[in-house]
Amino acid sequence: MINHALELARQARGVCPPNPAVGCVLVAPGGQILGEGQTQRTGAAHAEIMALNAAQARGLSVAGATAFVTLEPCAHQGRTGPCCDALIRAGIGKVVASLEDPNPRVAGAGFARLRAAGIEVVVGPGAAASRELNIGFFSRMVRQLPWVRLKVAASLDGKTALDNGTSQWITAEAARTDGHAWRARACAVLTGIGTVLEDDPQLDVRLVATERQPALVVVDSRLETPLAARLFNRERNVLMYTASDDAGKIQALQARGATVIALPEPTPAGPTKVDLAAMLRDLAKREVNELHVEAGHKLNGSLVRTGLVDEFLVYLAPKLIGQGRDMANFGPLSALSEALPLVFHSTQLLGPDLRILARVAGRDTF
Repeated sequence: MINHALELARQARGVCPPNPAVGCVLVAPGGQILGEGQTQRTGAAHAEIMALNAAQARGLSVAGATAFVTLEPCAHQGRTGPCCDALIRAGIGKVVASLEDPNPRVAGAGFARLRAAGIEVVVGPGAAASRELNIGFFSRMVRQLPWVRLKVAASLDGKTALDNGTSQWITAEAARTDGHAWRARACAVLTGIGTVLEDDPQLDVRLVATERQPALVVVDSRLETPLAARLFNRERNVLMYTASDDAGKIQALQARGATVIALPEPTPAGPTKVDLAAMLRDLAKREVNELHVEAGHKLNGSLVRTGLVDEFLVYLAPKLIGQGRDMANFGPLSALSEALPLVFHSTQLLGPDLRILARVAGRDTF
């Protein structure tokens, strides 16, 4: 039943951020499924409440039932009430949970409250899958940083565009649609001013169905974003990180609906660049779990060079471009031992293209 709960959690992934994606299945002693549910939008019901409500709607009692849930039931009053208390009131007899909640406000307190009420608690089934499903939430809770995923579409020789900047389209439709699915599950999409000025992108989710648009984060050191840029969208938040203190530009961008955050990098030459590490810490405070990066080779290179990327989502097209723009400009390295070590996490063919998810070695051991 925990696998069924995990599938329910996967269905919540694009809806529930910044909350973790959780699934819950309530099962009678005889094996009948009484109710099931998954995390809803922020501020709405959690998985356990949805499952309890589903059983109640069918007129079924859950007294003595087992709750299979992919994360520890919460024990604190947040946007909603404690789920562990709801399970106790309903008379649940046993809870099988995949993982302890890394949120310091929970962190075992839910399990303790259930056990104090005489409910048997088993922890562990489905743990790896549940953690992977919520790696951004775990990152934010444990590291106080979002999980940073850098997406690139490239030719087989690693070029993301021609020398003149032309990049549409290196990969085929299946890969582009899949890229939008990864946007949809993120809390925010990050790009740089170079991409904004060159491509005037929307960077929203259009090719797959979604109930929410991730926030857009723009690194714009000098506040050069045109006020008519297509990125401004009433359906999402736009966060602009800058090194500028130009009050006129700030006011004009705020009038377009942007939130402007000045986080200059301290340098001897003065504040000319955004402090990218400070930006990530600030995004975590703003409840960003997964940060999906779609930027140019310069910003990509800065993120790689400063060690801020956790994994790479790479779509490789079966074609050669030769001279062109690279995935990320950093280096040069003086020895191969200085290369960034990666681990292939998954590979999949999408139409004619190959999707590779490569993770920085050891980065997911927090």
